Amino acid sequence: MDLRQFLMCLSLCTAFALSKPTEKKDRVHHEPQLSDKVHNDAQSFDYDHDAFLGAEEAKTFDQLTPEESKERLGKIVSKIDDDKDGFVTVDELKDWIKFAQKRWIYEDVERQWKGHDLNEDGLVSWEEYKNATYGYVLDDPDPDDGFNYKQMMVRDERRFKMADKDGDLIATKEEFTAFLHPEEYDYMKDIVVQETMEDIDKNADGFIDLEEYIGWQAYQGGDR
Repeated sequence: MDLRQFLMCLSLCTAFALSKPTEKKDRVHHEPQLSDKVHNDAQSFDYDHDAFLGAEEAKTFDQLTPEESKERLGKIVSKIDDDKDGFVTVDELKDWIKFAQKRWIYEDVERQWKGHDLNEDGLVSWEEYKNATYGYVLDDPDPDDGFNYKQMMVRDERRFKMADKDGDLIATKEEFTAFLHPEEYDYMKDIVVQETMEDIDKNADGFIDLEEYIGWQAYQGGDR
């Protein structure tokens, strides 16, 4: 498609992005999400808007007029058109989506780093993460939201230890990134598989049957 057609399509997506965000999805292990919004084009283009722009950038677009959004999108399209031939190819769009994905991971790590490096020493220990994440809920043996926080903490500790290469239970930013986004690191693949199996294998027999798989797909929204 030429640049003008592409810009028109993106402008339409911008208009749809003014709708109310849909319910957030749980993070899927096998690849990082480009948006917390449900991917359902029949109801909203919010997911695609976040994937294309990045979640933080998409928020600023929600505050712009249609004219301002179109102007901003034009600048972004110029960045996507890598060879500057006036066309956006599929490969150029894929490269941009990959860039947006990596940017989202970086922003997520930075945000969570600030909330977990409690002593501001440039490192995040397991104790810091545990206290910041679970400190106030472990005292409640029967939380109202139905989550088993003790079980979640055990899983997080197991993953933290896997990400922590030197075994000192203190994560550098790179190790913390591997902990938050294990699908991005080869040495974390085993824990990704293990956690995914645990999520899908509801009867804990070590196998995934068709009913379990269909149930998991339905829970994820059926977009895989």
